[in-house]
Amino acid sequence: MTHARLTTDLRETVIAIAQDAAAAIMQVYASGFDITMKADDSPVTAADLAAHQRIVRGLSRLTPDLPILSEEATAAPWETRRHWGAYWLVDPLDGTREFIKRNGEFSVNIALVYQGAPTFGVVLAPVTGLVWHAMRGEQAYRRQGVHDTVLRTRVPAHAPLRVAASRSHRSARTQALLDRMGDIETVAQGSSLKFCRIAEGDLDVYPRLGPTSEWDTAAGQCVLHAAGGAVLSTATGKPFRYNRRESLLNGDFMALGDTRLAWRDWLPPDEPETA
Repeated sequence: MTHARLTTDLRETVIAIAQDAAAAIMQVYASGFDITMKADDSPVTAADLAAHQRIVRGLSRLTPDLPILSEEATAAPWETRRHWGAYWLVDPLDGTREFIKRNGEFSVNIALVYQGAPTFGVVLAPVTGLVWHAMRGEQAYRRQGVHDTVLRTRVPAHAPLRVAASRSHRSARTQALLDRMGDIETVAQGSSLKFCRIAEGDLDVYPRLGPTSEWDTAAGQCVLHAAGGAVLSTATGKPFRYNRRESLLNGDFMALGDTRLAWRDWLPPDEPETA
């Protein structure tokens, strides 16, 4: 599978596709919606499905040769996926629980993955219209209207560390980790917007002890890495790689603005250290 060239045209087209998906999401947001539970007990709404359809249609036109892996579609079997060199990894509506709560903290995530690494990422917040985007090897940006602002993480990070804590997924293990971090200020934030706020220097750390899916993290990881941060596996200490095994679930991770932070010291004593 060949790799799509990372061009300005590709970037702008994908941002436009994300904006089209966001418009579909906001139509449902404004009109009311039913909630269905999927087999894994996660919620899905008409907004998830409408955004998925628009993204798949747009990306299929843009790069007809590249596969698309979306949360809202049946994943290709591993025997097929393992041969993908490049593909689109999509969460049409990240933070469906936040969407249902109507707190605005949900996003559209689109990432281009090449040889296991996110090489281009777009995260869009439908309620505000803000777009965070980055190409690997270049800078990360936040777009407001037509204006792009270069993003850099807060380095050096200093106490009190500003720590993103999920609104919907804070476990006892996560609380134990937070208790070991010392002088911190926790900030509740939903969806991939956590990665973007670290990229902006507004937050310092997002610890996640518990399952996420690959489409939850790839776009945000690309933005955060381009801004000077990292998304690291707590098991290996290395950046996340994608489509490397049959499961599409991520392991535990630490998203950092300042990669020099001694994050291993925060892991609870019973934290497994194997991949």
